[in-house]
Amino acid sequence: FRTYLQRGATGELKWVVTLYPIPAYAQEADMSLREYEDFVFAACFCDQEDPVSRWREVHEHQQRLVDWLKGKREVRIVGPNADLTLSIEGRIFINCDGRNNMPDGEIFTGPVEESARGWVRFTYPAITGGREVEGIELWLEEGRVVRATARKNEEYLLKMLDTDPGARYIGEFAIGTNPNIRRFTKSILLDEKIGGSFHLALGAGYPETGSRNESAIHWDMICDMRDGGEIWVDGELFYRNGEFVL
Repeated sequence: FRTYLQRGATGELKWVVTLYPIPAYAQEADMSLREYEDFVFAACFCDQEDPVSRWREVHEHQQRLVDWLKGKREVRIVGPNADLTLSIEGRIFINCDGRNNMPDGEIFTGPVEESARGWVRFTYPAITGGREVEGIELWLEEGRVVRATARKNEEYLLKMLDTDPGARYIGEFAIGTNPNIRRFTKSILLDEKIGGSFHLALGAGYPETGSRNESAIHWDMICDMRDGGEIWVDGELFYRNGEFVL
């Protein structure tokens, strides 16, 4: 896993991840195959007259956000499902605009490893290794998860947190931006891009962000912000109710 991340960070490894609409994916998403096909094509902007131009617009919009975040120090997430503070000092945000994922739509970084403090409740199930863990709540001190609960499969959650020392630290903080992904599908390629959500990944961080966290896991957990919540950056409002306010 470390080799894969390092090669990706240096540009030595070229890759694109996508999916093809099949009945199994549609069933997981609780859609008919035709509905799921339309959903995926819309998420890729393939339903538009010029998808390439649309992805260029995504790049430009997200680059403005990434440029604004350069040099910033602290992120605070507040709302009904979170009161969490992270340091992003010296870290780099990445503009995800369709080059490595398709569909795409997020900006992400790796927070300073020992900085996270507070609480977060994830509104969607976190799925890994064929297991679905619902109602996850995490409490963090000095970057480390010190308490964790879940309504479903809590024992599995706790086992994953004990995979190795890095599994209890945040490797990624990201904001999903894809306006055509509005519902949970049980496919992380799609779900982490939900417009109006943020996600954290426990475990390994991406070296290109400056993250130094190493782990055998990288487990994304998603929280919907559309029904309430704010993200503040260095005391300035950056995001409210699932929308950027810059």
